[in-house]
Amino acid sequence: MGRVLGAAFTIHEGINSVNTHSYGPESRGGSCRSEVVVSKGEIYYPNVRKADILVALSQPALDTYKRDLKEEGIVLIDPNSVKDVPKSLVCYGVPAMEIAHSVGNVKYLNSVVLGALAALLKSMIKKESLKSAVSENVPPKTIEKNLEAFEKGWTHIMNANMAVAEYEKEN
Repeated sequence: MGRVLGAAFTIHEGINSVNTHSYGPESRGGSCRSEVVVSKGEIYYPNVRKADILVALSQPALDTYKRDLKEEGIVLIDPNSVKDVPKSLVCYGVPAMEIAHSVGNVKYLNSVVLGALAALLKSMIKKESLKSAVSENVPPKTIEKNLEAFEKGWTHIMNANMAVAEYEKEN
């Protein structure tokens, strides 16, 4: 996911990015880590000091990495996997695993999350840049399903944001 996000920024937006990662045997469902540093200027330090956005798809990941989130940062979770979110965090939920299964396989989970991130980052990166990066970085036979998963992640966040806006307007 981090590699694709970095590629979208660098290749399709012309913005500098660095991706670092560590994946252990727990990469599906554990607290693996991938960081993407993005800057219109030079990047002098390739690791995240304090994150603007944290994607935590498991409770152990949130518990381990929430300390690395900026005070005003946001966290994107799968609410079916992450149940204990501190009230102090600005949190968005996307049922990524459920959506991936609806597309046909759990392997589309990252594309669901990238679609959700595209909606959350729409002031920073074009949706089409992320879609192109997804298409270029998945096996050719899975492009259509990955893009379907991406769109479902995007739609979920956009619909949630519209519902919140309507609620705030009414109250």
